[in-house]
Amino acid sequence: MRERHKTRVVRIGDVAIGGENPIRIQSMCNTKTEDVEATVAQIRALTAAGCEIVRVAVPTVAAAEAIGDIRRQIKIPLVADIHFDYRLALAAMEHGADKIRINPGNIGEDWKLREVVNAAKERNIPIRVGVNSGSLEKDLLQKYGGVTAEGIVESALEKVHRIEELGYENLVISIKSSDVLMCIRAHELLAAETDYPLHIGITEAGTLLRGTVKSAVGLGVILYEGIGDTIRVSLTGDPLEEIKAAREILKSLGLRKGGVEVVSCPTCGRTEIDLIGLANRVESLVERYSDLDVRVAVMGCVVNGPGEAREADFGVAGGKGAGVLIRKGEVIRTMPEAELLPALEAELQRIRAERR
Repeated sequence: MRERHKTRVVRIGDVAIGGENPIRIQSMCNTKTEDVEATVAQIRALTAAGCEIVRVAVPTVAAAEAIGDIRRQIKIPLVADIHFDYRLALAAMEHGADKIRINPGNIGEDWKLREVVNAAKERNIPIRVGVNSGSLEKDLLQKYGGVTAEGIVESALEKVHRIEELGYENLVISIKSSDVLMCIRAHELLAAETDYPLHIGITEAGTLLRGTVKSAVGLGVILYEGIGDTIRVSLTGDPLEEIKAAREILKSLGLRKGGVEVVSCPTCGRTEIDLIGLANRVESLVERYSDLDVRVAVMGCVVNGPGEAREADFGVAGGKGAGVLIRKGEVIRTMPEAELLPALEAELQRIRAERR
C-alpha cells in the first residue's frame, strides 16, 4: 500500500473527510426524495449497514423542500444531488443539505454559479464538483480525440478554478468513468494536480456481480495507490449492496477494520454438505455482528477444513450430514449439519459478551 495522498480536510455535517480521516463510505437513495417516509427508512437501513454519508436526488422543488424533514430524522450527513437548475441548489441548502453535488458545466451562466457559490459560502456548505466521462464538453472531446482521462481531469479542474475565482475553496472533487482503466488513470492525474479531497467511484458499473467486480478492480487499484477520501460503489440494485461491497473493498486493503470476515473454501468433489447454502447463511448471520472484528471460516470437508481454518477465530467444516466446530484450528465439537449455524452464532455471541 502506497502512502496516502495528502488532502485537505472538509467537513460534511459531523463527518470529516480528507487528511488522516478514514475513507468514508457513501451511497445514494433510489427513493423519490419527495417521499420523506420511504427516503428516511432507506437512509436508516443504509446507516445500519455502515453508510456514513448519503446522497439524494433533487430534481424538483418538492424534493428540495423535503431535505429539511429528512435531515431531522437521520443521523448521517445528507448530500443534495443537483443538475441543471441552480434554484434547486439554493433551495436544498436553505432546507439544510450538508453538502451539494453540482456539475458547474450544466448549471448555466456564470451568474447562476455565483449565486450557488455565494449561498454555500454563507452557510459554509461544501460543494462536490462532479464530472463524469459522459458529460465531457465538446471542445475537450475535440482536443483529445474523444473521451480520455486527460480530458476528464482538465474538465474537472476548469470547474474547480471557476469556483475558486468566486472566492470559495470548500470543495470535494469527483471524476468518474465506467471505463476502469480510464478511471484509474484519471485519478492518478488528478491526485498529482490538487489537494482537494477526492470522492472516488466507477460510474455506471453495472448490476450486482458485474458492478462489484468492476468497482473492486478499479477502486482497489486507486485506493492501493493512496488516492481517495470517500467511496461509493455504484450498482444497479439495492443501495444496501453498495455499502456491503464498499466495506469489503476497504477491508480487503486493510483500510477498514471491524465486522466479521467470512472465508470459505470453493466446492469440490469431497463436499458432502450444502456448503454454498451454509456459506450464504453465514454471510447473512454475521451482518448482525458488525461490532466484532473476527474471522469466520466455512469449510466444505473435514479433510482440510481444520488446517485451512487455523488462521480464523473459529469456523465449521462439513462431513456427511454432520460437521465440526473449529476454534483457532482445533476441532472442539462434532454435531449434525443442522446445528452448525446455531453453533457459529453462539460463538459470535460469546465473543461479543467477552469483549464487552
